[in-house]
Amino acid sequence: MANKAKSKSTATRLRRRKSAAATHPTALSDSTAATDTAPGPSAPRALDQPVFSQPEPTPDPTVFRVRHPSDQDVYKEIDKLNAEHKLFPLPFPAPRGGTEPQLTFTQVLGGHTGSVKQILKRGQIVFHATGDCGNTKGPATQNEVADKMTADFVEAAPKEVPQFMLMLGDVVYDFGEGRYYYDQFYEPYRDYPAPILACAGNHDGMVSPEAHATSLAAYLRNFCAERFVVTSDAGGLSRTAQIQPGVFFTFDAPFVRVLVLYSNTLEDPGVIADSKHIGKTQLAFLEAAFERVKAEKYQGALLIADHHPPYTVSRHGWSVELLAQIDRICEKTGVWPHAFLSGHAHNYQRFTRTRGADGTQIPYVVCGNGGHGLAKLTKHGEPALRVPQILQKASKNTDEVVLENYDDVNFGYLRLVVNAKQLRIEYHSASDGVNAKAPNDYVTIDLHSRMIGHFAASDLGRPQAGAEIKAMLKKQKG
Repeated sequence: MANKAKSKSTATRLRRRKSAAATHPTALSDSTAATDTAPGPSAPRALDQPVFSQPEPTPDPTVFRVRHPSDQDVYKEIDKLNAEHKLFPLPFPAPRGGTEPQLTFTQVLGGHTGSVKQILKRGQIVFHATGDCGNTKGPATQNEVADKMTADFVEAAPKEVPQFMLMLGDVVYDFGEGRYYYDQFYEPYRDYPAPILACAGNHDGMVSPEAHATSLAAYLRNFCAERFVVTSDAGGLSRTAQIQPGVFFTFDAPFVRVLVLYSNTLEDPGVIADSKHIGKTQLAFLEAAFERVKAEKYQGALLIADHHPPYTVSRHGWSVELLAQIDRICEKTGVWPHAFLSGHAHNYQRFTRTRGADGTQIPYVVCGNGGHGLAKLTKHGEPALRVPQILQKASKNTDEVVLENYDDVNFGYLRLVVNAKQLRIEYHSASDGVNAKAPNDYVTIDLHSRMIGHFAASDLGRPQAGAEIKAMLKKQKG
């Protein structure tokens, strides 16, 4: 995909953000938060209700508040440890909630049921997803993506307004440090007027060999709080910490259920279970979640989301064992996801897996170009990849996997639309500008047949307008 024109002026973005904050049904505000002094690490400010966006939009910053020095020497140590096979997956705290930790959209909204009722009445839910958002060099690329996502809240039809965002890992670079959360998370999304949830990525859990830190400490503080609090990492901004039960959990929203996994701290591959270092709690979680899908005869869209992609054509390798472990549980329970979302690859890639057992199709979508940096899919001097093309041929023991589309020159995000019959996954390039509403790529899955199909578009008023014009012309002629 070619580079597009950049976003409009800051003034235009501010006007758009004001409209978004005013119209979104879940946009709560804290009129004092913007001027509060950030409390100390041991004294987060507790609130009765969640807060998402700032009371008043502010211009994009041009520099970070906290300068991020180079981690080049640290990565030399990491590369040495990796070459010596001394890097292993790191253990993580058990989530709250037993074998299948669960979180609902209503809980995320502080118990308010009005928004859920409206979504059900309108017949669809829309949400965002993107990964690898943090940037160590400056705020420009993150702001480009965040501004365009925030512009999606300005819609003529309320049913098209997004209800939440799911980050696909690597929220903060390079080692998930709390001191960078303001610049890399809270500031870029200060005007995003909806809940933000997050998978943990390898950089969110990785610990610098030169730091005395605990893996995932800042991520857990800012995304897995037990109640609605404003942490010191927010730097005085309004957004409350998210209340996820842990690094893996089931998120239930109208029309969609997302199983969030933690694929750990290695650069490659992603690891969700082993016998020696992290145990098999995530496998037990998946099996319990799939069994509940069967027991409830759940009819909505079922998604799996993590950071490391099972399939990729980038410099990152496949997470083969991760996928095999998931597949074994899918085969055991007879439950398969409608789609699989990942990040990590620093670009956009979309694959179609066609299952040999029954011919059903599963999109595997990689969206790792949320702001950190872009990675080309080919080496310098090589021709660009032609798509679609087969990545893995079908055989007795393997399913066919086709690379359908990609973008390795723009930053971007996913916009997902789910109703009772279909799941639509759209990819939007941020460089299209905040006024562009047309996706650069998309795929639609029929929830019943589990086949890729044509999206049944919504009636947003144009047919009625056309009928009125025709009636007027007919009257004039008569």
